[in-house]
Amino acid sequence: MAKKRILTGDRPTGKLHLGHYIGSLRNRVKLQDEYECFFIIADLHTLTTRPEKTGELAGNVRDLVFDYLSCGIDPEKATVYIQSEIPEVAELAVIFANLVSVPRLGRMPTLKDVMRDAQIKVPSYGLLGYPVLQSADILMVKGELVPVGRDQASHIEITREIAREFNKLYGEVFPVPKALIPADVGTLPGIDGRAKMSKSAGNVINLSDDTDIVRKKVMGMFTDPNRIHGDEPGEVKGNPVFTYLDVFAPDSAIPSAMEQVEDFKERYLKGTVKDVEVKEFLVEVLEGFLQPLRAQRKKYEKSPEIVERVLNEGTKKAKEEAQKTLTEVKRAMKLDYFK
Repeated sequence: MAKKRILTGDRPTGKLHLGHYIGSLRNRVKLQDEYECFFIIADLHTLTTRPEKTGELAGNVRDLVFDYLSCGIDPEKATVYIQSEIPEVAELAVIFANLVSVPRLGRMPTLKDVMRDAQIKVPSYGLLGYPVLQSADILMVKGELVPVGRDQASHIEITREIAREFNKLYGEVFPVPKALIPADVGTLPGIDGRAKMSKSAGNVINLSDDTDIVRKKVMGMFTDPNRIHGDEPGEVKGNPVFTYLDVFAPDSAIPSAMEQVEDFKERYLKGTVKDVEVKEFLVEVLEGFLQPLRAQRKKYEKSPEIVERVLNEGTKKAKEEAQKTLTEVKRAMKLDYFK
């Protein structure tokens, strides 16, 4: 039986961080063995909030692929490609734009959040139509499943509506994709104590940060804001340092890592352990996780032709799929006038 097809990916806006790994990358490494995966580097989507930053895209794309490969994304199992190299997706987005209303797009629950984070007062046509282009990305390769966090599920609902409307008007061409929301996906708080680690907020630990940077960031992490001295009882719940330990210590190679975490928690609640001691242990845990990734990344950085080959081969495959889909779309719409 043929594997179901998945599409997911990232905007190339900078290096990936621990939050990306926990939220999506580790899951993608598993998914590539179970499904036919297309991982899109969505450079056109960056224009919706950063149209003036196109000069950074080439470097960001390379960094993204380095992060993918170092985390275990295997181009022999998954297709990694660049969105802007597939012009068919823009044509399909134009077609889809006529199948959804402006008020419907305006009701997207994430629109205001994006505008706030990017300090945009009035959305551009491109930002308002972001879910339409995303629908074209998904349906161009006939994606059946789309791994997303719960906050992005509404975008997939737009895709489902567009697929249904197209099929109703022109015949059954597209699958109606489903959001794939892994049960264990969570979010890491920022090192500044904010609810979410975010590149735009600058409160991240990147997958490619070196040891000194990781140590500096961890030592500067927020803990319990009401705890002034190390001999005072502190809160464990909601404390970013313990949140990170709960996530990364279970898979640590450090002997009895989780027992050590539980001991720290008990002592922290009693006020018998200092923040610096817990943070030192977190540095050790994170270094155990990051060092193998850094080693892989350095290997690929020394052979940049690998990135070029991965993108060329992946984009070629995605383009072939796009051409087949657009041919089918035009035939269904009776737009293949002279063929």
